[in-house]
Amino acid sequence: MIDFTIPADVVALSDEIRAFVIDEIIPYEADPRLTQHGPTDELRDELVALARKRGLLSFQATRRYGGREPSHCDQAVLYEAAGWSTLGPVALNCAAPDEGNMYLLTKIADDEQSERYLKPVIDGHQRSVFAMTEPDGAGSDPRQLTTTATFDGSQYTINGRKWLITGATNARTWIIMADVPESPTGPGGPTLFVCDGNTPGIVIDRIMSTMDRNYVEGHGVVTFDQLTLPASAVLGEVGNALRYAQLRLAPARLTHCMRWLGAAERAQSIAVEHARTRTAFGKPIGEHQGVSFMLADNEIALQQCRLAIWWACWRLDQGEKGRHESSMVKALVSEELFKVADRCVQVLGGIGISDETPIGMIFRDIRAFRLYDGPTEVHKHAIARDIMRRNSAKA
Repeated sequence: MIDFTIPADVVALSDEIRAFVIDEIIPYEADPRLTQHGPTDELRDELVALARKRGLLSFQATRRYGGREPSHCDQAVLYEAAGWSTLGPVALNCAAPDEGNMYLLTKIADDEQSERYLKPVIDGHQRSVFAMTEPDGAGSDPRQLTTTATFDGSQYTINGRKWLITGATNARTWIIMADVPESPTGPGGPTLFVCDGNTPGIVIDRIMSTMDRNYVEGHGVVTFDQLTLPASAVLGEVGNALRYAQLRLAPARLTHCMRWLGAAERAQSIAVEHARTRTAFGKPIGEHQGVSFMLADNEIALQQCRLAIWWACWRLDQGEKGRHESSMVKALVSEELFKVADRCVQVLGGIGISDETPIGMIFRDIRAFRLYDGPTEVHKHAIARDIMRRNSAKA
């Protein structure tokens, strides 16, 4: 039986996180350091310091490094509270890509790699990236890797080009996916490497202009030019990158959904207040059927999304891999929350497309969220493939 009773300590922490975001983080939404390319490192460091002072920084991290290590179901409640502002997860150090990278490194990094690359990220002293996506290769299909890592028996030489690499500028912990050609010197296949962002051979070509602006330092185009790494830079085992990526992506899809649920919930609260106080044709606009129906549809969608997230988290907490479930939830939630944000813009009218409220920013960022960790169509294809496979087994 699924029990969605929220433990009292989780409720208390959620309330504390929400209050922190409202009282201390929301005022920064008007800060000029929140640029078209996302928060600057300077702004991020300032926000992180506030969370550290409150004892809330990296609450999701492993207890080994000072985190609270909440269950997936507990995370659903806490991340929703953090997402009330798009800067909330940045301040609390539970934003992508750092949150997903922390999870992955916790699972597969050895002790030396953990101390050098994971602990400073959990402590908020440095950021991380996950470099997989390529302009002409790996993306929704990571098997199309064109970046290579050639092994000479003692070290790897990586060459290739990546883009949409979130937070590449100034990031220190780099996780890089590259294809290792089979050779007499060792096994081959898609492999993850971890290294310092200051290593010669990592070249930040430019920062892309995108519609979202909630990720620190935006999304970069990166060239690996004769990047030379020792064998100790291999993360996990050679040839297992795709399996490790799935290990990271299933929970990361859900934490994306949790954070954006919080943002959409805030957009709804702003729309409701506007509908309650704004009048037209002799009464508050919320009393007109057209507006009231939009608000009702939003309330229904928000609760559907919340319960779907909790269900998938419960499956993960039972020890299941959750690939099928997380794909279902990501496809549902990303589409439904976009509709919620769109209706909120509509309720606010002209002010909804301005920067007078955060709804316009939430709308743009949620539109981008529909593509994070795979577009809806890729998830639906995977869901259908699983359905066909299961039914074939029954035949």
